Amino acid sequence: MLIQSDWLKRLRGRSFDLELGAIAIIYFVQGAMAISQLAVSFFLKDDLGLSPTEVASMVGITMLPWTVKPLYGLISDGFPVFGYRRRPYLLLSSVLGIFAWVSMSSWVATPFWAIAMIATGSLSLAFSDAITDALIVQRARLEPEGDAGSLQSFSWIASSIGAIISAYLSGYLLEHFGAKFVFEITAILPLLVGISAFAIADPPMSTIFIVTPDTSHNSADGTPSSPTEALTKPGKPEQLSRNSQIWMSLKFNCIQLRQAFTNKAIWLPAAFLFCWQASPSADTAFFYFTTNELNFNPEFLGTIRFFGSWAGLLGVWLFQRFFRGVPTRKIFFWTTIVSTLLGLTSLLLVTHANRSLGIDDRWFSLGDNLILTVAGRIAFMPVLVLAARLCPEGIEATLFALLMSVLNISALCSFQLGAGLTYLLGVTESNFDNLWLLVLIANLTSLLPLPLLKWLPEDKNIKQETSPQVPVSTTEEALNL
Repeated sequence: MLIQSDWLKRLRGRSFDLELGAIAIIYFVQGAMAISQLAVSFFLKDDLGLSPTEVASMVGITMLPWTVKPLYGLISDGFPVFGYRRRPYLLLSSVLGIFAWVSMSSWVATPFWAIAMIATGSLSLAFSDAITDALIVQRARLEPEGDAGSLQSFSWIASSIGAIISAYLSGYLLEHFGAKFVFEITAILPLLVGISAFAIADPPMSTIFIVTPDTSHNSADGTPSSPTEALTKPGKPEQLSRNSQIWMSLKFNCIQLRQAFTNKAIWLPAAFLFCWQASPSADTAFFYFTTNELNFNPEFLGTIRFFGSWAGLLGVWLFQRFFRGVPTRKIFFWTTIVSTLLGLTSLLLVTHANRSLGIDDRWFSLGDNLILTVAGRIAFMPVLVLAARLCPEGIEATLFALLMSVLNISALCSFQLGAGLTYLLGVTESNFDNLWLLVLIANLTSLLPLPLLKWLPEDKNIKQETSPQVPVSTTEEALNL
């Protein structure tokens, strides 16, 4: 089980929690927003007549808002709107999302405005995700010991339910009603986020004052041992406003982040993860092949996504059940090898060799996708585990978000490199002669980071190597900025 049964019993025994229900709706929406993915692909391909190279490049650009996700958290924490830090930004993200998808369903008819509106929708989703993650952190601090992880699992399950429901509907609705109708449905989802924002507990920033640091409690060399200690000790009558506290905290966190990324025990693994995820992608060209060459219709592609969502859940369970205790370097090595070998099976479909084996294109594609999804999820789970382990105490949330941004940047590079290779190999919407070579290169290049495995720390040394060693001078610098 992904969530402990005793926590489920406690949840059933609670009275209805309006805020928790609102958070569940927001996470559900984040998963359900995948309903637009197929419609976007077909809209760019059929309605706008773009080539595989152009679509791959545009898809990469729409990922840009996710590469600066930590910035949204800093904005929400440090710049309240009319005294509120969460609700106004959720409402803003809701308005942006509604505007973007209503525009896609009504007047967008050029590549420029399509990429602009899709990126705006992506910004809306990334911003609401950052705000909701902050709400989960706030609730976790108030929950009994042991419930914090369950809250994360609760939110993850809500998102997964939205993804599973939208997976099949994305193809069915596109097949029977067209891309514009799917965009209209998509525009309703951000509206749910805006409505849920009013159920969020977001007390206004008050004019609470605290006492400034007392030099009588400083360490032997005259500086406080930590910003938290400095801010909580009583002393001088001079006081700091709440906004000053927030600003000071942001300054100190930035200094800690700078120190973290100058620590090779953190930036070397981050560099490995970037290289591991930045290999060229053949996904967009393969999409054109399945629709133009194999004539897969939207409903069947939605069915593949539906079963793929369940396969992803299976991959998570298999990792938790059998691979969680495997050393990080070992599991990265073997999952990369196995994922590459399994990825090469796509060559059978591209070259139509599956037909000579008596396997129908649809059945082969469905089975191949399920196996690759399970293997891919098992391969990706260690990334999340490693990222969590690398985060020093005190800046866990921000550094984890930054590491996830590194992965998002690498994914952007992957799409752009894939777009370049697609162009160089002459793969178009009707010419797939060199698609086998693109698939081969995309899979084999994923092996290139393996010699860099030594950049990953040994599991037993992660905590010691990444523990924040904040010198006294750094604390003094934070308090004086």
